[in-house]
Amino acid sequence: MKAGIVGLPNVGKSTLFNCLSNAKAQSANFPFCTIEPNIGVVNVPDKRLEKLEELVVPERVVPANVEIVDIAGLVKGASKGEGLGNQFLANIRETDAILHVLRCFDNENIIHVDGSVNPIRDKETIDIELQLKDLETVQKRLERVKRTAKTGNKEAQTELDVLLNIENTLLQGKSIRSIQFTEAELEFVTPLQFITAKPVLYVCNVDEKSAVSGNKYVDLVKENVAQENAEVIVLAVATEADITELESYEERQLFLEDIGLEEAGVARLIRAAYKLLNLQTYFTAGVKEVRAWTIPIGATAPQAAGVIHSDFEKGFIRAETIAYDDYVKFGSESKVKEAGKMRVEGKEYIVKDGDIMHFRFNV
Repeated sequence: MKAGIVGLPNVGKSTLFNCLSNAKAQSANFPFCTIEPNIGVVNVPDKRLEKLEELVVPERVVPANVEIVDIAGLVKGASKGEGLGNQFLANIRETDAILHVLRCFDNENIIHVDGSVNPIRDKETIDIELQLKDLETVQKRLERVKRTAKTGNKEAQTELDVLLNIENTLLQGKSIRSIQFTEAELEFVTPLQFITAKPVLYVCNVDEKSAVSGNKYVDLVKENVAQENAEVIVLAVATEADITELESYEERQLFLEDIGLEEAGVARLIRAAYKLLNLQTYFTAGVKEVRAWTIPIGATAPQAAGVIHSDFEKGFIRAETIAYDDYVKFGSESKVKEAGKMRVEGKEYIVKDGDIMHFRFNV
């Protein structure tokens, strides 16, 4: 599962990517600085993992992670191949969620591709290009489905209704994510990999003094996306870059306290991206290793076991499960057992975020 960072050229995408992944994507004050997408594997900050490490004292600790992709800047006309449009759109289609960076700061020394700072205009520029690409996709599919529907094929007629609804939504300048699909309708929608159906998180890139409470630009963005079923996060990207350059944890914390933040904004962003991707974490905890495992929300116990190894899922017998809060309360697996708080769960069990699990299987 991966999230793609998108935005106009020069809004801070590559600087943000560097902060997130500690990879050094080229960052400079001119458009199209990033051409090939950079991919970073980012650890998900989780205080529960730190607590388990403290209680178990394992030989090693392995956090959950998420893939972040830094995609080339988009310009008007991208849906028709302008700039790096075709490449950009192909790259974004391969991601599972979108982190849309909007410039929400004034600085005459940093060029804006359209000459002035206006995050709503910038957002609409990208929205229109993505919607046009999706419109092209849906209209191609409609040509085929209309022919089949005319023969009386009931499935094609159902699909036709779904596609016409999507076409109408796009022609109104709205993104596909604004439509509430049924499970049955999603069977027609998902294979088409619509770009504007992907969940989105708007990242308002502000200056340092706006890092805590935002500014007039952030207020405009929040108002603009209120009906879009999307989240907004405020981040001073240049400041975050300065923080990541500091060597010690203590130095970073002092810096954060100076500007009024409890934790780095990138930590909030990574957790938000994880949530956006509909992911959650369960843990395995032993003296050899304490590890966070990533699963989709709603995964069953056998599916969670399969993340460790496919044999665990095939031969699943049961899952010995401890709630995170119980583990912390009693302090060890043995004390949890003594208190009767370890549960034995079967194949139908839906794993909860934070469960500590041990799988029994037979292959």
